[in-house]
Amino acid sequence: MDKQAWRKHFKDQRAAIPEQQRAQIDKAITAQLVALPEFVACDLLLAYLSFGAEIETRDIIRAAWEAGKTVALPRCVPGTRSMKWYQIESFDGLVKSSLGVEEPAADPTTEINPNAFEHALCLVPGLSFDAQGFRMGYGGGFYDTFLKGFTGTSVGLCRRAQLCDKLPALEPHDLPVNFVITE
Repeated sequence: MDKQAWRKHFKDQRAAIPEQQRAQIDKAITAQLVALPEFVACDLLLAYLSFGAEIETRDIIRAAWEAGKTVALPRCVPGTRSMKWYQIESFDGLVKSSLGVEEPAADPTTEINPNAFEHALCLVPGLSFDAQGFRMGYGGGFYDTFLKGFTGTSVGLCRRAQLCDKLPALEPHDLPVNFVITE
């Protein structure tokens, strides 16, 4: 199968998990993540706002706020494979991108440099991850581009049912995350 067929396979697999079961799994993943020493120590959480059947990230973001951490969400730069990060202090004021994902407004007063923080932790979305930390993403290349220059710790969130021994068709530019958290 090519990458598009694999992406469809993983999306179908994810969608087949009943919503109530997904919610229970996601709570367990949140508990695992917030207990991770790298989460406890981080001063910046780079998160993504979950969309559709992705692992729910809002409770993780709330836990970071409650712990006094800076939280930032990405905004894709049109016509590129790069993202800019913007600090958020609530879920108010987010705008829908052309892909339907909620993003922060492009406000220069809230833009941050993730590498300026001593202990940054980045949550990385994916359709599937493998045992080495490689992921099958959505095909835009945004996170691969970002991770290339990121000096902090990266974490993939993955339901155990979507964890693979080895992902197919890896590219030379694909980078693994430092940790994969499952339930």
